[in-house]
Amino acid sequence: MGEEHGDYKSADRTIEYLRKHKDEPFFIGCGFVKPHSPPEAPQSFYDKWDPSKIQLPPDFAPRPTVPPGFPAGCIRPHNADLFIDRDASPEEARLMIRGYLASSAWMDWNAGRVLEELDKLGLREKTIIIFWGDHGYHLGEKGKWSKAGSLWEQGTRTPFIICDPRAKANGKTCSRVVQMVDLYPTLVELCGLEQPAGLEGHSISPLLNDPVMPWDHPAYTCWSEDGKHFTGVMVRTERWRYAEFYGRGPGAMLLEPGKDPDEMTNLANDPKYADVIAQLAPLVKQYAAGHTPPAQTSP
Repeated sequence: MGEEHGDYKSADRTIEYLRKHKDEPFFIGCGFVKPHSPPEAPQSFYDKWDPSKIQLPPDFAPRPTVPPGFPAGCIRPHNADLFIDRDASPEEARLMIRGYLASSAWMDWNAGRVLEELDKLGLREKTIIIFWGDHGYHLGEKGKWSKAGSLWEQGTRTPFIICDPRAKANGKTCSRVVQMVDLYPTLVELCGLEQPAGLEGHSISPLLNDPVMPWDHPAYTCWSEDGKHFTGVMVRTERWRYAEFYGRGPGAMLLEPGKDPDEMTNLANDPKYADVIAQLAPLVKQYAAGHTPPAQTSP
């Protein structure tokens, strides 16, 4: 089933490496392409979902649409992955979401093959496992059908699971905010290696034992259309998401995901939240001043 697909072959190659190096220290990075566009999977994975029962997001739109009260620069005017140069009808949107779900399930199934082999080889209790994705994906929220070019929760939040067999909190969830630059210092510490100087991230190993401990390290996401200038910079705390956009349609947005999970209301212009912005805006400005815009990797 799907043996010729790249993700199936990636799992096969990883299983081969596990068998070859099971008796020595190893680091294996197993990367899957899906659910990167175009979504695809064997038919049996599509059959898991009935398109007629798929709910569209409450802010679904046929094309990228700036919500009322938000700066124009918060949304790319054109999609970059799906529904390129054409509108998304509700019927087509449901089919596309089914494809994304099927593609995600296909990737998950292949990741499961790797973990199953880890168990067969008796390596589970002495292997640190990290599962994560590069970034989120809009599936019609605000009319957007792409991953890159987003400072919204859908575009910046990623799946992230970490299991160290020695950790006390395995199986528990943690609501603390972490970011991808935290992965390297975490692995360095868990493996008993020396931390290189100048690392930007923070080891999250303490959270693996106490997931509710105080943690005051916000996360940042930046977006650059040209690889030379920031299009926008966002800071995320446990309660707030604050972003500033530059260039086309500049402005700011302040969101409170706990009360507004669909991100429909921009609080940036509400005087009641002036104190919050006064705390978060300097963080965004400091980040933008101290970092180089990322090279553009998506159209």
